[in-house]
Amino acid sequence: MPSEALSLSSRRDFLRTVTVGTALAVANLALPATTRASRLPAGRISLFNLQTEERLSVTFRTEGGAYDQSALDELNYFLRCHHTNETTTMDVQLIEFVTLVQQRIGGRRDIHIVSAYRSQEYNEQLIRMGTRAARHSYHVSGQAVDVQIPGVSLRTVREVALRLGCGGVGYYPRGKFVHLDSGPFRHW
Repeated sequence: MPSEALSLSSRRDFLRTVTVGTALAVANLALPATTRASRLPAGRISLFNLQTEERLSVTFRTEGGAYDQSALDELNYFLRCHHTNETTTMDVQLIEFVTLVQQRIGGRRDIHIVSAYRSQEYNEQLIRMGTRAARHSYHVSGQAVDVQIPGVSLRTVREVALRLGCGGVGYYPRGKFVHLDSGPFRHW
């Protein structure tokens, strides 16, 4: 039994390493050639949660590519389900994607979080209420956020995200947000 647990832990470590490497590769490809020749910019992100009215500015990755677990834990808590207060481990590729969008738009504006992680309970409630929540939403797995950036049109946020080609990009002008996820590249 302990060897099975160790094996599962090793697989998780392997998958985490592959995920981090992929995120860095995607981030590196999205940067200008002059930056690619040197190091990645530090992974710094500034957020405001519209549901909890909390702010967070945190450096979650060094220029050398090392992730700060305590900063990632802060992000996991910050992006928790506002309905149940449950947290999950947010996908680092999603965090990298949101950070790239923020940097491309100017980097000084906070990204406003409309929705992030959703507990299964809350997601089911949204479905029963008739909202456009998907039964197998990326929000439930910690791989999606809905965002807006004050002073920047939703069209601009969408266009910047689409040009990065890092994941899913949904445009919801009536809801006043852009959906970003770390799934395969697609848009709607």
